[in-house]
Amino acid sequence: MVDFAVSSDPAVQAQLDRLTLLSPGADILGLDRITQLLDRLGRPQDRLPPVFHVAGTNGKGSTCAYLRAAIEAAGLSAHVYTSPHLVRFNERIRIAGELIEDNELAPLLAEVLEVAGDLGASFFEVTTAAAFLAFSRAPADACIIEVGLGGRLDATNVIEAPAICGIAQLGLDHQAFLGDTIEDIAAEKAGIAKPDIPIVSLHYPASVANRIGQATRAVKAPWLAKGGVWDAAAYRGRLHYRDAQGKLELPLPSLPGGHQAMNAGLAVAMLRHQQALTIPPSALRAAMGWAHWPARLQHLHDGPLLATLPPGSELWLDGGHNPAAARAIGDYLRSRFAGDRPLHLILGLLANKDANGFLGNLKLIGATVHAVPIAGHAHHEPEALATMARDAGFKAWSSAGVESALAAIAAEPADLPPVVLIGGSLYLAGTVLAANGMMPD
Repeated sequence: MVDFAVSSDPAVQAQLDRLTLLSPGADILGLDRITQLLDRLGRPQDRLPPVFHVAGTNGKGSTCAYLRAAIEAAGLSAHVYTSPHLVRFNERIRIAGELIEDNELAPLLAEVLEVAGDLGASFFEVTTAAAFLAFSRAPADACIIEVGLGGRLDATNVIEAPAICGIAQLGLDHQAFLGDTIEDIAAEKAGIAKPDIPIVSLHYPASVANRIGQATRAVKAPWLAKGGVWDAAAYRGRLHYRDAQGKLELPLPSLPGGHQAMNAGLAVAMLRHQQALTIPPSALRAAMGWAHWPARLQHLHDGPLLATLPPGSELWLDGGHNPAAARAIGDYLRSRFAGDRPLHLILGLLANKDANGFLGNLKLIGATVHAVPIAGHAHHEPEALATMARDAGFKAWSSAGVESALAAIAAEPADLPPVVLIGGSLYLAGTVLAANGMMPD
């Protein structure tokens, strides 16, 4: 898939322009190119601190955020590699807790691109190699690596001996690359399993669990599924966790949404079943409040976009873009807002996303959808998306962009100030954060 990135730094932008031109035909997944590229760079993946490798359809980024928060709460440091970025490419590479600086990023990308030569490496493969090279040159206590796409053939899967692996929530997404069924997708995600390395997961239906079991047994990886050697549940205002080491009573995660309790539980289970780091219970408790992950049910408390709405309005942002994410968004909005206030969804979806599945899983009675384009990306045309929304039972309109949608919402007469959620795409979320003057740090 073609990726896009811009920078205000001319030196970084020159390298990003080179990156944007990269893409093997038909987005071919595989480990051959990344392996050759890393070989030419001296195999930096072999010089990383203990690696926490996380796959999943939804929730893997949040799980990484909890891992980082707990590790840092324990007084340790972590490199972090995630994708995609929201506003700045630098967000993908965090060195010992800090986003990579422009004056380090530009020469790093140039170094990798020069070595890549005739390999035909993709945007993500070069980015992955650059991250591993940067991490190999800086001290840290841990390395948190988020899988980009799938798992088995993802560029990050060149790591041969992680400290532990994890699989977050599974759902249908990227079917063109991973398969048309959730069982096929599960098998691809479980492809990060390594011999004798524990792989921790959530609980899944039997047909999905069978495929994960087949993949983990094939490489002799101990599989630790929720509900077996560990479990977690949110009730009475706390996250209750248990495993063979004992029970923990933790605060509920501060990240909004009931689904975050399971992302946090997965992170706790990964930390409790690895041997490389000592993470005390106090750090796990602190992580529930410390974890921060932008554009995941993020409440925008101020800024120029909120200022366009009537006083007392609420503005929310989420980058979820598949049916499972829509279900989590819908559950949260229904639980938080009782229906007495006008509810508006400003929605943009990439052309390769299941718009009907997304809308069908929102199930928000009385909400109005404002369909918008996603600048610079192939997307569902707003009028077509609005038609699908009407077919799904929503009132729906098309708008030229987020700002015009907000203006239309502000102009509507209402007894109470509205609740507005902008969502459907991380790329759209990035433009919203930039327009609202909120740079992820």
